[in-house]
Amino acid sequence: MKNVLLILDGKVGKTLLERTISLNNNINQYDIVYNDDKLIKDINIPSNFVLYKFDPTSYSKILFVLKKVMYQDALVVLSTKEEAIAVCKNIRRVYSELYFTVYDTWGLDLEDKNINYYRANNILANGLVELLPNIPVFAQNIGLRAGEIMEIKIPFGSTYAYRYIGSIGQKEWKIVALYRNQQLVPVKASLILKPNDIIVIVGKPDVLIQVYGAISKTTTQFPMPFGKNLYLYIDMFIQSKDEILNAIEDVKVLHKRMKNKDLIVKITRVTTVEMLNTIKFALSHSHNTILDIDYHNIGIYKVLQDDKNRYDIGMIVLTRSLLRYKDTIKNILSLKIPIFKTGYENISSLKNTLVLLHEDKLYEQISPILFDISNQLKITPKILNIDPIGDKKRENLILHLKNLSKIFNQNIIVIEEEKNPIKRLEKEHNILQILPLRYDMFEKRFMKFFTTNSDLLSFDTNRYNQILIPVVDDIIKL
Repeated sequence: MKNVLLILDGKVGKTLLERTISLNNNINQYDIVYNDDKLIKDINIPSNFVLYKFDPTSYSKILFVLKKVMYQDALVVLSTKEEAIAVCKNIRRVYSELYFTVYDTWGLDLEDKNINYYRANNILANGLVELLPNIPVFAQNIGLRAGEIMEIKIPFGSTYAYRYIGSIGQKEWKIVALYRNQQLVPVKASLILKPNDIIVIVGKPDVLIQVYGAISKTTTQFPMPFGKNLYLYIDMFIQSKDEILNAIEDVKVLHKRMKNKDLIVKITRVTTVEMLNTIKFALSHSHNTILDIDYHNIGIYKVLQDDKNRYDIGMIVLTRSLLRYKDTIKNILSLKIPIFKTGYENISSLKNTLVLLHEDKLYEQISPILFDISNQLKITPKILNIDPIGDKKRENLILHLKNLSKIFNQNIIVIEEEKNPIKRLEKEHNILQILPLRYDMFEKRFMKFFTTNSDLLSFDTNRYNQILIPVVDDIIKL
C-alpha cells in the first residue's frame, strides 16, 4: 500500500477529492490536509482516507503529518500562489527528493526538478483548441478510441524501476515514449527506467491494464519484468544424476514460493531412458510444469534464444557444472534474463537474502528486486556493507536501501564493518545471495586471487545459492 499526501483547497480540490474517492480501490493510503469544512461537506470518506484540518502553510503543523509515514507521492491543489509556494517549501524541508505535483494557474517555477507543475490554463486551452476544425488531436481521441494508449508513472519501489527497457518483455504492448524531468527522452533498449519517469505505452487495452497493475505494484512481481516463468536447463551429457535431481528439487521450491506462472524443464542431450524416466517421476507431482525435450543438440544459446519468447522465460536455473563452460554461457548473457545459480546449501533452509555491496550504481539497480524476492520467500534482507578502507562512500546507497525497506514494509539487517568482504561473507549461512549479472564473471581470470572485486569472488563461491540480475553497465556492452 502506497502512502499519498493530498493538500487540498477550493472547488478544484473538492472535485479532486470526490474523483479520487470514486476511483478508490484501497491500494493507496490517503492523508488529506485541508483548512475549510466545505471541502468535505456531503462526502463519504472511505476508511483508507485520513483527514487533517489545519493551515498547511504552517510548517510546525504540517511537520507532524510529513513525519508520520514515508510518502511515495503528493499532490498540492491550493487557491493562491502564496499558499502553493509556502506548502512546496514545507514539503521540501522534510522530503528533499520527493517527486510531487502542484496544481498551477500562475506559472510557478521554483527551480526544483522534482516538482511537476500541472499547468491548468495550458491544459484547458489545449482541450478547447481540439474542438476547432483542422486541429490535430491527441491520445484520448486517436486510434481506436478504446484506450490503446496509456501513460504510466514509474513509482519508487516498483520492480520496473532501474530496469533497462531492453530487459522488459513487451508482448502485445510497447513503450513508445518516456518523459523525465518534464523532458521527452528518446526510447532505446539501453535506457534505464527510473522512479518518477512517465512512460507512454501502446497495445491492446486489456493488456495495458495488466501492465499498469504490474508496474504500479511494489511487491511480489519477480521474475517480472524479465518474464513470467522459471526455466530449468538440463544437459544430461554434462550433469550428474545427483546434480540434476538436486536442481529439480531446488526449482520446485522456487516455483512453489515465487510469483511465477509455469515451470519449464528443458532436457537436452538425453543419455539414457532410465534417467529420463527418473526426471519425469521427480516432476510428476509438480503443478503447472512443462517438460520439453530437445533431441537436436543445437546448443544452449540457440535453445534459450528460441525458448525465451516461446515460454516467456523470467529466470534460468543453471547448475555449477554448466556454469564452468564460461565461453558457452557467456553467449546467453545477451538474452538479459536473470540466472539462478544453484549452491551447496539447502534452499529450503534459507533465512536471509543477502547483498554484499560493491558498486553503488549496480546495486541501486537490483535493490527493488532484493526486496521483492525477500517478500516472496518470506525471509529477511541482509545488507553487508563491508569496507576495508572505511571511507563510508556508500552512505547514499544505504539510505536508498533503508527507504526501500519502508516502501516494501520489510525489516532489514545492515552490517557495517571494516573487514575483508569475502572472509566476512564466509561467516554467513542459509542465504540467497543477490548479485548483478556481470559480463566479466564469465571471462577467464588466470590470477583471480589478485582481484578485489567482491562480485567476482562471490560468484566463484559455490556454497551459496545465488540469483544474478542483469544490469546495464556490463551486459549492455554486448
